[in-house]
Amino acid sequence: MARGPWAVVTGASSGIGRALATDLAQANINLVLVGRDVTELDRLAAELSKECGVECRVVMFDLSEENCIEVLQRSTDDLDVGLLIASAGFGTSGAFLNNPIDPELEMLNVNCRALMALSWHFGRRLAQRGSGGLVLMGSIVGFQGTPWAAHYSATKAYVQVFAEGLERELRTQGVDVLAVAPGPTNTGFASRANMKNGKSMDPSGIAPEILNSLGRKSTVLPGFLSKLLVYSMLPLPRWARIAIMGKVMRGMAST
Repeated sequence: MARGPWAVVTGASSGIGRALATDLAQANINLVLVGRDVTELDRLAAELSKECGVECRVVMFDLSEENCIEVLQRSTDDLDVGLLIASAGFGTSGAFLNNPIDPELEMLNVNCRALMALSWHFGRRLAQRGSGGLVLMGSIVGFQGTPWAAHYSATKAYVQVFAEGLERELRTQGVDVLAVAPGPTNTGFASRANMKNGKSMDPSGIAPEILNSLGRKSTVLPGFLSKLLVYSMLPLPRWARIAIMGKVMRGMAST
C-alpha cells in the first residue's frame, strides 16, 4: 500500500474518500485531506491524528473552481507525496434536457477537469520521484452510456479511459495508476444526485480492496455487488447494456 509518507485524498469528508483516508492513516501514512466541508475534515483529521498518530493537513477547496493545481501545489509542495486518491465527485440524474445547466458544468469540472489537472500535477511529481500511485474514481456506469444519468456516466467513462491510458504511460516511470469502478455505494451521492438508493455497499468494506489493487491491476471493481452488476452484463451487446442501465437508472431517479 505505502507509496510514500504522505497521501493526498480529495473528497475525504465522506464516502469512499473518507474510508480510504482512514485505511491509509491506519497504515501510518500522513494525509492531506481535501474537500468543501471543513468542519467534517477538521473532525476527521483530529480523529485520525489521535487514533493513528499520523499528521493531517486540511485543505478546504471546491474542486469545481479552476485553480485546483495552484491551491494543492501551495498546500503540498513541502511534503513528500507518494499517492493521490482522486475520490471527489458527484452526479446528476433524470432527463438531461430537463436539468439546469450549472450543476452539469460543475460536475464536469469536478469529475473530469480537476481529476485530470491533479493527475497531471502529481503525476509529474511522482514520475520525478520515481515511485508513487494515482487512484482515480470512476464508476460501473462508465462502461456504457446510461440513460437518465447520461452526463454523469459520460464523466465516469472519461475517468476510466483516461486511467487506462495513463497506467500504460506511467508504469515504466514507477508510477502505478488504478481506475476504481464501484457499483452503488452508501455515500451522500444518491441524495445529491436526486436519486433513490437501493441495495448498496459500505465504503469501509470496499476501501481495502481498492488500496490492495494498486500496482496489481489497472481497474478494480470493488465489492461483490460491483462485480455482479458488471460481469452479469458482459455477454450482452452494448445496446442491450445501455437499455438495461437506462431502466435501472430511470427507476432510481427521483425526477
